[in-house]
Amino acid sequence: MVEIGDTLVSFQLFETHFLCPLHICKGQCCIDGDAGAPLTEDEAKKIEKILPVIWPTLSKEAQETINQQGVAYYDKDGDLVTTIVNNANCAFTCTDKNGICGCAIEKAFREGKIDFMKPISCHLYPVRLNKYQRFTAVNLHRWEICDCAVKYGKEKGVVAYQFLKEPLIRCFGEAWYHELEQAAADYENAFKKL
Repeated sequence: MVEIGDTLVSFQLFETHFLCPLHICKGQCCIDGDAGAPLTEDEAKKIEKILPVIWPTLSKEAQETINQQGVAYYDKDGDLVTTIVNNANCAFTCTDKNGICGCAIEKAFREGKIDFMKPISCHLYPVRLNKYQRFTAVNLHRWEICDCAVKYGKEKGVVAYQFLKEPLIRCFGEAWYHELEQAAADYENAFKKL
């Protein structure tokens, strides 16, 4: 791991190729799982606030589930997560004309209708953050449905930290990301010497 500010970053971000091939996976990560996406309490409040804007793009099942359960719940580990439909699908999933699942929140953001992009945990995926008292661990999560993203990233020569530039900057800032780029270059140069 490499230390940047108050974070410890796994070397897997430098070693693992990753690039989402939505044309292949169709956004499977939005509809396959046993819990919703991790949320902060502030993010849950933001989703409640923007709910009227995204409501028409949600499925009827999602609307019914949200009406019954709200926009978020605490999972079996006690973590606040987005509401899911049928114990799998994120309630905020929408599907485009090509059958690709996406985020209704992000769609509204990209259309300029709201100022909240989507939960940071979704934007950062496959990175997962683990907060401790003195630091935040920045780790890569492995999920078999993303094997095609690893393969596609290898084909295109893109590693995880490069693919995640926008969300990493959103989360930690540009100065932090520049330090990460330097750490990745140093890491690569060290292996070239071996």
